[in-house]
Amino acid sequence: MLPEKERGQQLFVCGAQFVVRRCFVERNIMDFVILVFIIALLIGLSKGGFGGPVPVALITPLLSQFMPAAQAVGLVLPLLLVGDLIALRIYWGQWDMQRVKLMLPPAIVGIVVGAVLLIALADSHQDLTLRRILGAFTLLIVLYKIGSDLLKNVQYQPLDWHGQLAGWGAGFGSALANVGAPPFTAYMLLQKVTPTVFIGTATLFFAIVNALKLPFTLLSSNVLNLHLLASIIWAVPIIPVGSWLGKKFVGRVNQSVFERFMLVLLFLMSLYMLFAPGR
Repeated sequence: MLPEKERGQQLFVCGAQFVVRRCFVERNIMDFVILVFIIALLIGLSKGGFGGPVPVALITPLLSQFMPAAQAVGLVLPLLLVGDLIALRIYWGQWDMQRVKLMLPPAIVGIVVGAVLLIALADSHQDLTLRRILGAFTLLIVLYKIGSDLLKNVQYQPLDWHGQLAGWGAGFGSALANVGAPPFTAYMLLQKVTPTVFIGTATLFFAIVNALKLPFTLLSSNVLNLHLLASIIWAVPIIPVGSWLGKKFVGRVNQSVFERFMLVLLFLMSLYMLFAPGR
């Protein structure tokens, strides 16, 4: 008999492998409509404070199994903006404006660079290249989450250029693949701010970043297809429902169990995107 902890870990791995295999390789369970429903729910849960950045990190890789990766990046953005509006209302004024001002200018530069690269890859139909990049960013999220607890105990001397570098990385990763959390979160963890200020600062920062990304995504129909966007408008009301559930789940549901499952799924998705042959 395996110890209870090892049995639990085995169940997480087997469950995640089943989801990836049946939904995204065989594709005989989850259709596009169900996937969009789950994506909207995950955005709501994350913006409501449940699960941190991990659920949001999962949505673009999931969607990219059903469409070109560039379109997955673009299509998710309007849903993220709806989630940002909800999160801003919840955490209004509970942010560290000095940190936002420090990180935002280099983040804008990162957004421009990331968006130009995304559009170039999309318009030249380099889907496999972008999928590999998305897989690498997804793996980065997993590695960050594994090592994030170590950052809380690091003896750290704050320097402005650290925040500027984190801002650039967050803007670039967010524009290219909707994955801007690792550099931002690593920097903020080192600041030893309260959880409320941490979430509030992330809310304001990424709301601005996502808003600045929108004009770039509209430049190419290979990134944001408005007809495709119109087909998922029905999912918008699910986001506030997910946010409400997220607020209810905090303190009542074991977040570590949820995050562990999400991380296993993220890890498997990253390997699939890094090594699966082109379609």
